[in-house]
Amino acid sequence: MSRRKRPRSALRSLLRNEAAGGVVLIVAAGLALAVANSPISEAYFAALHAPLGGLDALHWVNDGLMTLFFLLIGLEIKRELLDGELATWSRRVLPGVAAAAGMAVPALVYVAVQGFGSTALHGWAIPAATDIAFALGVLALLGSRVPASLKVFLTALAIIDDLGAVVIIAAFYTVDLTPWALAASGGAVAVLIGLSRAKTAALAPYLIVGAALWGFMLQSGVHAALSGTVLALTIPLRRTPGAVEDVASPLHRLEHGLQPWVAFVVVPIFGFANAGVSLAGTSLAALLEPIPLGIAAGLFLGKQIGVFGVSFLLIRLNIADLPARATWRQFYGVSVLCGIGFTMSLFIGLSAFSPSEQQAAVKLGVLVGSGLSALVGMAVLLPRPR
Repeated sequence: MSRRKRPRSALRSLLRNEAAGGVVLIVAAGLALAVANSPISEAYFAALHAPLGGLDALHWVNDGLMTLFFLLIGLEIKRELLDGELATWSRRVLPGVAAAAGMAVPALVYVAVQGFGSTALHGWAIPAATDIAFALGVLALLGSRVPASLKVFLTALAIIDDLGAVVIIAAFYTVDLTPWALAASGGAVAVLIGLSRAKTAALAPYLIVGAALWGFMLQSGVHAALSGTVLALTIPLRRTPGAVEDVASPLHRLEHGLQPWVAFVVVPIFGFANAGVSLAGTSLAALLEPIPLGIAAGLFLGKQIGVFGVSFLLIRLNIADLPARATWRQFYGVSVLCGIGFTMSLFIGLSAFSPSEQQAAVKLGVLVGSGLSALVGMAVLLPRPR
């Protein structure tokens, strides 16, 4: 029996083309900052809050377009756990434990800065996430200075990180729940599971029910964008005999159809819509306020301490191996880059805080922490090893 050639996942394609989508995201974030501090800033902020079909434009971006981002994340998580870099325990142990520590330590740093009893403690998870597109975009600028094994490590860590962030958003950042909408959401999920068990190969039924699920979750109080991840986990990953993935697998087709749209349209639009922070009147004192300081310190210090510290212990104890052809300096540099928390950190921050003043503080902290992590990580990785 002939076997079809095993396809390259969207994740591997992303690595192969040097994470061009991450570079586009960097440009979009920079453009948003420039526009927000230009003479047309008033028009920029007015456009974001323009009413459109019952929601404003910013809500359509964060609750609507970002559903496609979470759908792609869910597809990648499922693929890598079943048939990729996270398919075996030996592959999961280093990025898995590093991701867990890289989420816990930044959260502890944030809590320490706020102090117990602070009303801002609700934002504890903001510095916990790593932005895979942004981080890979920075690595793309470094080219061959970083071995492929470290790019794979960073990607695997970020995928596990994203899974943790999805769980955190669902568990801790929901508003008042609406029983009928929750019940309807459960019914839609049951239909999706039924389609998957029936091995339905056509994507249209999944997408139609997924759209209904999004509408129900929008009314339920659970963040609507998470419907993308729920949908992804029901899309079948089909294999031919011998555990070789079928190129016509529904998951494979949807993943590759989504990847360029998410990388080059959805995430850059999200970055442009959310990275615009007016720096007028901003001073060092504003950065030293508890919310931005806690986020920036969590991303820049907490991430590298958590990721590098626990990885160092695992490798020294022979529980895991240093990624192939990588030096300790390079591994530390990639650990610093894990502090780039742009997309998911902003998403969590906007879910955690509603007053515009607090959201502005969140954006400032995310931009400073992510920017420092990118610049210092690049400085560490820039010299070629001997």
